[in-house]
Amino acid sequence: MNLPNKLSLSRIVMIPFMIFFYLADFIPNSWGKIVALAIFIIASLTDMLDGHIARKRNLITDLGKFLDPIADKLLAISALLLVICDGTVPAPYGAIAGIIIIGRELIIGGFRQIAATKNVVMAADWFGKIKTIVQDISLPALILLSYFLTSGVVTGLGLFVFEIINWVLLGLSVLLTIISAINYLVKNWNVLKDTKKSDEE
Repeated sequence: MNLPNKLSLSRIVMIPFMIFFYLADFIPNSWGKIVALAIFIIASLTDMLDGHIARKRNLITDLGKFLDPIADKLLAISALLLVICDGTVPAPYGAIAGIIIIGRELIIGGFRQIAATKNVVMAADWFGKIKTIVQDISLPALILLSYFLTSGVVTGLGLFVFEIINWVLLGLSVLLTIISAINYLVKNWNVLKDTKKSDEE
């Protein structure tokens, strides 16, 4: 297993620790959430690092193509579910955001599986890349918001402003998720068309 694949695997290994510390209410002053935030940031950095190393050293492998997106999605979805389940993102908005974001990943993942069976390379979606950037900003910000809400370190106007920033980021992330999914489906709809080979020579 090469270095980029090890970094992708380490990202998956870090997820249970992030979940544990985020939910560790027995840690005084909600410091567990800060540890969870640090783990999320470190894991996100490994995502940028493994891709850079793989391209620079020509270490792109089939295992890496499998592990990297799986690790990315598991990390993002785990963080999202944490801030939804503890009410940092209040109901019903958290449930709506979760369904849209997770649903998008399932749909696009299915498309990619079908495309792979037909040896079709699906072009990268710029909306998807922008969505990922906004999401990677929104999720750690939401973890930090959860820390503020439970620790009481930030209150009053400062907390209110930070909450507004979080709702804007999350809303933008959800909107970009919908747009990128529609754009992706429209551009690659031909993948679902059945191709019949002619019996005639």
